[in-house]
Amino acid sequence: MKKRVNIKFWLGIGVSVFFMALLFRRIDFSQLAAALRTVDYRFIVLAVLSTFVSYFLRAVRWRYLLIPEKPIPLSSLYPATIIGYMANNLLPARLGEFVRAHVLARREGLETPAVFASLVIDRLLDGFTVLLMLLTTMFTLRLPQGMADAATALRVGGVAMFLLYLGVLIFLLLLKRQTMRTLAFVGWLLRPFPQGISERLIPLFGSFISGIRMSAKGGHIAAMLVTSLLVWTFAVLPVDFVLQGFGIHLPISAAMFIMVLLVFAVMVPASPGFIGTYHYACFKGLSAFGIADSVSVSIALVIHAVGFFPVIIAGLYHLWKEGLSLHALEAASHDKANETA
Repeated sequence: MKKRVNIKFWLGIGVSVFFMALLFRRIDFSQLAAALRTVDYRFIVLAVLSTFVSYFLRAVRWRYLLIPEKPIPLSSLYPATIIGYMANNLLPARLGEFVRAHVLARREGLETPAVFASLVIDRLLDGFTVLLMLLTTMFTLRLPQGMADAATALRVGGVAMFLLYLGVLIFLLLLKRQTMRTLAFVGWLLRPFPQGISERLIPLFGSFISGIRMSAKGGHIAAMLVTSLLVWTFAVLPVDFVLQGFGIHLPISAAMFIMVLLVFAVMVPASPGFIGTYHYACFKGLSAFGIADSVSVSIALVIHAVGFFPVIIAGLYHLWKEGLSLHALEAASHDKANETA
């Protein structure tokens, strides 16, 4: 049987190639190499350590999200988290979320849909924390003159992001508390579309919402909120450490500004690892502070490498310890993704 062409995959590759071409079209590669030679790698080590602390805190938050299912040790949650983020760097279509859910469900004997449902809440917490970071940046960071367009774009992106996450949150609350009425409303909205779509989506929403169970204990909710803040604190610190490694000292709000741009960039469909879109967003953010193009590109390459290569190495190690293969995980995750598509 003839294998179907994966249009989304090749479109992502095309997007990545386009942005990498934009990035390197005016760069003097001798200056780029010279900038990379000036790095103080002690700060790069700190950046890598901070990145792994951020992943560990994600595992801690995930534990509180899954408490209604059962108390799960961090010795299971942390490897699954690292494997999931490794998969996001190597596999197309953001399959890392499905990989993460599949690995934990397999290890702890849980239902994969219930684990995946917890990751939806996980992403909502991320979204609102990034919005808080965006608001903090807008009120504390003075962008250089000539960056009015960038400030406007951030505001528009922030409002759009807030409305999106608020809409998803309201929909989930209604789906949880008024399940039948909400499903009936979804069915009404889907009437103009082929009946097969409605027949597939409505049972899917019903089974999905039944898998979402959150602890109502104040201590657990507080732990989720605090770990969300800490997750993103330790996600921003690597950007600041890399800047210091290049001898550039900017306020921490500048690192937050760059991180917000990176969050927006990874939403753009691209190749695995967000190659191109990630680098270009970082480059544009750094250029706003008058940093030379060659230095900006060097910093973008290092910031991406800090979050890319170490997690791949760690993920492959945990994959080996679990007795799993990346190919098998990709196949299983494709199946789960198709079930929820």
